[in-house]
Amino acid sequence: MERLNKIMAELLLGIDIGTSACKVAVFDRLGKVVAQTNKPYKLYYPNPGWVEQNPDEWWDAIVNGIKEILDVVSANDIAGIGIDGQSWSAIPVDKAGNCLHNTPIWMDTRARDICDRILNEVGFDNIFDVAGNGFEPSYSTPKMLWFKENKPEVYNNTYKFLQSNSYIAMKLTGEFTQDLSQGYGIHFFNMKKCCYDETLADKLGLSVDKVPNLTECHAVIGEVIEEAAKITGLMAGTKVVAGGLDAACGTLGAGVYMKGQTQEQGGQAGGMSICLDEAVAHPKLILSPHVVPDHWLLQGGTVGGGGVLRWFKSELGEGESFDDLTFLAEKVSPGSDGVTFLPYMAGERSPIWNPDAKGVFYGIGFDKTKGHIVRAALEGVAYSLEHNLRTAAETGVEVDELSAMGGAANSLLWTQIKADVTGKIIKVPASDTATTLGAAILAGVGVGIYNSFEEAVKDTIQITRVHKPNMENYQKYKKSMDLYLELYDNLKDTFSKY
Repeated sequence: MERLNKIMAELLLGIDIGTSACKVAVFDRLGKVVAQTNKPYKLYYPNPGWVEQNPDEWWDAIVNGIKEILDVVSANDIAGIGIDGQSWSAIPVDKAGNCLHNTPIWMDTRARDICDRILNEVGFDNIFDVAGNGFEPSYSTPKMLWFKENKPEVYNNTYKFLQSNSYIAMKLTGEFTQDLSQGYGIHFFNMKKCCYDETLADKLGLSVDKVPNLTECHAVIGEVIEEAAKITGLMAGTKVVAGGLDAACGTLGAGVYMKGQTQEQGGQAGGMSICLDEAVAHPKLILSPHVVPDHWLLQGGTVGGGGVLRWFKSELGEGESFDDLTFLAEKVSPGSDGVTFLPYMAGERSPIWNPDAKGVFYGIGFDKTKGHIVRAALEGVAYSLEHNLRTAAETGVEVDELSAMGGAANSLLWTQIKADVTGKIIKVPASDTATTLGAAILAGVGVGIYNSFEEAVKDTIQITRVHKPNMENYQKYKKSMDLYLELYDNLKDTFSKY
């Protein structure tokens, strides 16, 4: 790549630690992508229900991504760095910052028995009243307990348990941090007060000493140290902010920063994030602080998102492109003529919280085509979104429109299906860059390029498409949604048996 001419020294670097790959992107102050790259890494499945990643492989991928970026952009022009990452890591590191073990990631359910025991010993209400979230094996807390009980040599040598973004921030700055938006994965994090609860930590058998001090997501935590500068090519002294949860950064990058605005996620995973100005919890949903101060996100997080179509293309697509598959689906009528898909490809998170749930195609017959199967897969993901929105409505939180992000938002058909299933208007900003842009905005606010989050969103977010729901299709999808819910209800006991 040819080096660009000298650019004003207000460029911002955003790093996104996704499930299947990291994205590294540089933006100007108006949110335009100056350079970006994507570097994959592995997932490991050492035992049934276990899903791990090696944080040092994240770091290697990020280093390579930054080097590639710096073939285009001068390191001197980067004013600040923001990092976002996947949720619910539990990365054990020693005092020198060495990673002591692979981290179980958000899909990992190895701590199921621990969750059952803790709920019996401590009680759901005692945990929920503090954390604002259920005690499920996907979260960080049960994983920390798993290390304590199953890998005591690792646990005893652990100085701090880090999250995905705080691990990379530590590699860049040498600082151990815990941003507020990722605090929700730790159940002794008091959701309303945004501080640790030592009493609950003790009841859970853990200590607040095992996690870093809390910090605002846009706060500058340090500067790129000499060692990291030599490895990456970044300038030593470049400021780094704490960063935050990928879904929260993506929410900001989609322009959602005020009460009532809502993001729809179409990355590897799916779901939604509703912005609130108070901590409103639901036991079947996920509540976290937003990366924007004094705001929270009521979230629905599903296993089935863009990864569903990626899986179908890989295993059953016979060399077809995503466009080829969605073209086939477009020929099929709404509701897929009764073919229904449950997108529980690795169990399911909200709102059913069932690690035993399985992916299911229902209604297949000799009269059905590949197009039926593909469209049913797209619709199944949309049904899971609607399921979460209906659950949020039980708290009195209503949504009028959604801002879409993630690779799935590039599909006009898939986005329209989601609009028709939910009956909501869906707006699409620059979907591929929302998450890294959100991380970059945090850096921009932190280093003073933007005076406020409002200014940052106004300057950087542009809506590219608007999908209005087809209300005739919406009425059809109501019946399909009933079937979707009935199928799960009838199969949930079977899921647990086999």
